[in-house]
Amino acid sequence: MVTTASPQQKEHDIFAAMAPHDAGSFANNRTPLIRNCWYAAGRASEICRTPLARKFLGVDVVLYRTENGDPVAMRNRCPHRSFPLARGKLVGDRLVCGYHGMEFGSDGVCAHMPALPHVPATASVKTFPIVDRGPLTWIWMGSPDLADEALIPDTFWLSDPAWGTVSGDFHIKSDYVAMHENLIDQTHFPFLHPDTVGTPEYARSKLTASTENNQVVIRRELRNAPPPGVYGKPANIMHKLVDRTSEARFVSPALHTAYARVSVVDPDPGEPSLYRYNITHVFTPETNDSIHYWWFNSRDYLPGDAAIDRFMLEAHTQAYSEDVEALEWINEVVRTDGEEQFDLSFAPDKPGLMARRVMYRLAMAEQG
Repeated sequence: MVTTASPQQKEHDIFAAMAPHDAGSFANNRTPLIRNCWYAAGRASEICRTPLARKFLGVDVVLYRTENGDPVAMRNRCPHRSFPLARGKLVGDRLVCGYHGMEFGSDGVCAHMPALPHVPATASVKTFPIVDRGPLTWIWMGSPDLADEALIPDTFWLSDPAWGTVSGDFHIKSDYVAMHENLIDQTHFPFLHPDTVGTPEYARSKLTASTENNQVVIRRELRNAPPPGVYGKPANIMHKLVDRTSEARFVSPALHTAYARVSVVDPDPGEPSLYRYNITHVFTPETNDSIHYWWFNSRDYLPGDAAIDRFMLEAHTQAYSEDVEALEWINEVVRTDGEEQFDLSFAPDKPGLMARRVMYRLAMAEQG
């Protein structure tokens, strides 16, 4: 007798082939941090003539700008007696150590040492490639020879005046692997975010997931359904049914993007039939258990509308605060529970596991 597997069984079989009970094949909070990647050092506006201390991938870094406005990133540790250079001062384009007065140029080379007539050739500080792109400044913490600026992710909409953008940031006590999995997991929306992005219909809608050049992409479509408040209220279409398509993408260890298209089935006269939203999540691991996180929500209609900006800022701050709280609770359990647990995974977890597998492969390639 020949039997045909049900769609549910096929989905289970695909998942089982992809997610064996092998914790080592997926990145987690103990996986070495991926270094050969462009990460956000911060908002470009944060980096100025006042030295700024920030930790990336476990390394203390000092950030500042030259008199010409170029960003500089160097290790926040004097090579003489480990004084934090961010506690020094800028004199012209030289960063002066506040302990013994050694002066370092933007290339990290010591240009003057008050205690000696000649500067030893070994007196230098490690610097890191750093580049401004739109509202963000990107840093490369890995091998300098691999720091190709063409690899900096394109987020043109963040600087496009045709798009209205609101933004916020958090410092999170969690690991960036969990953050990526959270963002690409849309099944938690109706439960963790019921008042903003979550609807029961959306959680049940069909999704597809694929891997494209170390990026994980999920696409979802929902027809003839009520819009979520976070999209329907600012567009004033809560009384309408919409077709909603979305794409969420694990772009790199530093970036997650989401794109939503909301089409009104029967628009009011003179009103748009299509509303687009781009959501940008940018984060940099501070350590294996902490993250610098910047988020942006952009829309393609009524840029500069103060009321919509205010609503979008409040709604998305609420949603992302819920994510932050959940991730910090999970991190606390993982770090402090004395009994080890291998978390169960199910078919809807496939996109997150795909991203974790990519991150594991990238991390292990750097360990070779």
